[in-house]
Amino acid sequence: MMNYLEEYKKWCESPEFDEETKRELIEIKDDEKEIEDRFYKELEFGTAGLRGIIGAGTNRMNKYTVGKATQGLANYILEQGTEDKGVAISYDSRRMSKEFSMQTALILNANGIKTFLFENLRPVPELSFAVRNLGCTAGVMITASHNPPKYNGYKVYWDDGSQIVAPRDKDIIGKVRAVETYSEIKETTREEAEKLGLFNIIGTEMDEKYLSILKSKVLNPEIVKKQGKDIKVVYTPLHGTGNTVAQRLLNEIGLDNVYVVPEQKDPDGEFPTVSYPNPEDKKAFKLALELAEKVDADVVLATDPDADRLGIFAKDTKTGKYMEYTGNMSALLIAEYRISQMAEKGILPSDGMFITTIVSSELAKAISKNYNLECIEVLTGFKNIGSVMKKAEENKDKTYVFGFEESYGCLIGDYARDKDGIAAVMALCEAACYYREKGKTLWDAMGDIYKKYGYYKETQVSIVMEGAEGAQKIKDMMTNMRNTLIERIGKYKVLTFKDIDKNIVKDMETGEITKTGLPQSNVLYYELEEDAWCCVRPSGTEPKIKLYMGVKGTSDEDANVKLEELKESMVIIVK
Repeated sequence: MMNYLEEYKKWCESPEFDEETKRELIEIKDDEKEIEDRFYKELEFGTAGLRGIIGAGTNRMNKYTVGKATQGLANYILEQGTEDKGVAISYDSRRMSKEFSMQTALILNANGIKTFLFENLRPVPELSFAVRNLGCTAGVMITASHNPPKYNGYKVYWDDGSQIVAPRDKDIIGKVRAVETYSEIKETTREEAEKLGLFNIIGTEMDEKYLSILKSKVLNPEIVKKQGKDIKVVYTPLHGTGNTVAQRLLNEIGLDNVYVVPEQKDPDGEFPTVSYPNPEDKKAFKLALELAEKVDADVVLATDPDADRLGIFAKDTKTGKYMEYTGNMSALLIAEYRISQMAEKGILPSDGMFITTIVSSELAKAISKNYNLECIEVLTGFKNIGSVMKKAEENKDKTYVFGFEESYGCLIGDYARDKDGIAAVMALCEAACYYREKGKTLWDAMGDIYKKYGYYKETQVSIVMEGAEGAQKIKDMMTNMRNTLIERIGKYKVLTFKDIDKNIVKDMETGEITKTGLPQSNVLYYELEEDAWCCVRPSGTEPKIKLYMGVKGTSDEDANVKLEELKESMVIIVK
């Protein structure tokens, strides 16, 4: 742990820091708890690069921490000798996003590295696509995804369009840590960088390419055009990047009645109409659902600020209610629709793979088995799905069909390497048109999937513990669980226990120990009887310990009861 008072004093006095920063810090001189939180550590790369509260301090997102991260990245790129390939940069609607993206571009330029900066904010999936399309060595997205307004972040992508994975992430972190003083951060002006051909702007031509690829993924264009005349869609970008392309895409594939929530249409880093701009949170849908009632919408969709996640409500015409989908449900509805249609049209590859994460629904395995796809499980974080895609692309031995994670993200094609909320919006609207043609709603379609495969239900619990004290508590909780032999969770017997950090899988009946086959990660997984399961891990980007669990029931009601019981048992064990 850093000596936070010494570090605080340095930031208040050193000529390395500007007057504005010093003023902000002098204002908190009597608040030792706040000083400690800002300076007890350096902001570190987690599962999604840098992420933190905007403000002055080593443990905050500011021009100094962003500068250090960028100088470290620049040093790494120079070491690789790929500076001429350039770096694509995009940003979302958050406070300081535009400034951080410009700063990132100019620091890279000052190091002789070419950059391609989007002219305005754009979604994460379009950045991932642009990295591949432009043949860049890397990409940077300035975003804190779905976090509250006080946060911002910095995601680093590599040449395949995926977020950095091991060992590259560790190597880049090493370079960032090696930047000892802020005076090592190189600077230049836009004029100088443009003169040298290093600073480049990406305009709407990238939108055209990206949207063209997405439109080519529509499996039943005629049905969409026919049903698109009548189907009604409410969409909200939640003050983020989504509507830079979403409404246009839906109109172009043939949906005539797309209603964008007017109060949330424009980008705004204060997110004035939502306390938490997260489509996983039902409260974020308040205005969208009100509009849906007014226009009698069939489908209600929301993307998070960087538009990689999608949340959905669909109307159940039998009750007239709008029904909420979890991230597992919406992704698996898209998966079943797309895979069944590919199979029907004879275009489902025989070497196809369906990639999911260890904390996502077991229903993925059932769908994969039904269509003879290989189901591959990876650790949490879409970059791990991207990693499998990259390997298959290099080996030319498997074809990507679909990938998703339970946290409201999926990818319908191999044109990008991150979850794509824009493509998911399109795919769900296509599915809605297709099922409407068959006289069904999206909610009916979900019911059919459960009848076909079984009632798989999942949930998660996040226990928030902020600050240095919270970080220690989370560490202790993981250690206690790791060192306790848990034989039962609620009414379920534990069949196997996986400690992914120690690379062990223990068969609880025979005592046999095998390897997980997964990269090292602080994750504990319990496979239970009756197709139930639980998983515990600390969040890589937020001060939380996360519990995931799933069950399989004989009916909707049976699954809900089982899931509630399992959740209660799990919370008791962890605490």
